[in-house]
Amino acid sequence: MKLLALQGFLLIIAVEMVAVLVHQQHIMLWAAGVAVAVPLAGLRRLLTTGDAGSADGVPIIDEPGAALRQWLSGTEARIRWSESTRADWDRRWRPTLAGRFEVSSGQGRVKDPAAFAATGVMLFGDALWPWVDPGNVAPAGEDGPGPGRAVLEEILRRLEQR
Repeated sequence: MKLLALQGFLLIIAVEMVAVLVHQQHIMLWAAGVAVAVPLAGLRRLLTTGDAGSADGVPIIDEPGAALRQWLSGTEARIRWSESTRADWDRRWRPTLAGRFEVSSGQGRVKDPAAFAATGVMLFGDALWPWVDPGNVAPAGEDGPGPGRAVLEEILRRLEQR
């Protein structure tokens, strides 16, 4: 739309300059009217057709299920991270789960680390808390297996019940 406005402005200036250079002042009003009408007609067409297309003029089609399919594929990828390595879990799931736990429990990890850990053990138990605990990140060289989908489901279920 900005390009259309710029082109219209430049067209008006060009038409006025041509009318002055050819010493035909009696056509300046008509030329200015045409120069203004052309961009306005283009703007009207743009607004009425809703042509929110790409730069090459082909309209972008947004299918109703495209957003849902994109969300589903992203979710499936995140679930696969839980079945991957410990490093993937530490990089992708642990910060998300620890942040959600911190918000839902109201226990600030920085304010009182002991209360944060105690609340985590109470909610998740001794088996699941190490997978949520933000302080339990594996050393850089360790690349063991991740906890898997069942552990992720149980952690999410317990967070949801909170």
